[in-house]
Amino acid sequence: MTTPAAFARPAVAALGGGHGLAASLQALQLVTDKITAIVTVADDGGSSGRLRDEFDILPPGDLRMALAALCDTSEWGLQWRDALQHRFAGDGPLGGHALGNLIIASLWDLLGDPVAGLDLVGRLLGARGRVLPMAAEPLRIEASVLGADPDRPDEVVDVVGQVEVATARGRVLSVRLHPDPPAPCVPAVEAVEHADWVILGPGSWYSSVMPHLLVPDLCHALVQTKARKMLTLNMMRHDGETEGFAAADYLEVLTAHAPDLHLDVVLADVSVDGEEADLLTEAAGRLGARVVRAPVADTDTPGTHDPLRLAAAYRDVLDD
Repeated sequence: MTTPAAFARPAVAALGGGHGLAASLQALQLVTDKITAIVTVADDGGSSGRLRDEFDILPPGDLRMALAALCDTSEWGLQWRDALQHRFAGDGPLGGHALGNLIIASLWDLLGDPVAGLDLVGRLLGARGRVLPMAAEPLRIEASVLGADPDRPDEVVDVVGQVEVATARGRVLSVRLHPDPPAPCVPAVEAVEHADWVILGPGSWYSSVMPHLLVPDLCHALVQTKARKMLTLNMMRHDGETEGFAAADYLEVLTAHAPDLHLDVVLADVSVDGEEADLLTEAAGRLGARVVRAPVADTDTPGTHDPLRLAAAYRDVLDD
């Protein structure tokens, strides 16, 4: 029997990286089984940084986290998720490496194709969706930061590297990618083109979310796609690279990096209220979007999204 169109689950492309994207994916798999995660590939720290430097490969860490977030909830899927996330202790050559990073790097070496390797790990996990890199080559982030040098607080300094940008003092003014332009991941571009919904965020704004807009083919697809577009605001709005941000500032940064991009929905927690909510509504209106405020915070872990609450909010928006 054919499923009525009204009950068809939407195809969603979710863009971001790190823990923010993982939380979004955990929520989305409760709403739809048509998920494509498009993940930043500019990480240069920890296990990912060591592997990309040694083997000249895409940093696997954020890709591994996205795959783990989409794992099947059977005993098999959960055991493999835990195996992928296992991190070796000690100061030896394996110390600090996540097993999943090593498995992904090994499959890339064997198959010679990053997308095929990620798809194979996805099948191992029974992943409820697909994970793709946002670009076909490892990238470096460079940011212009006001006040990065404490001895020169009024000067703009160029900061290079995802870790350096994420932890830089001062205010990030803009970000760039090297190489410029980066080679696109064609399946990722196609996923955006064919999606019903595209979701940006949450995640480290300058080092996980904005880089997607700096891949020209991907940004063009985001602008031209017929999919509806939603921005999920971060819970921790005044942390690290976005110190001092109000909710509306995220939208201003988005516009500065992709002036032709329009949105349909901006999803914010109910903690965004009062004057801050009013300013957010004005900023969203300039992008063609409405603001949806919902209780999506994890009350046990401040500054993070609760996957079940976020799933409920996504369901309400996607079904509307």
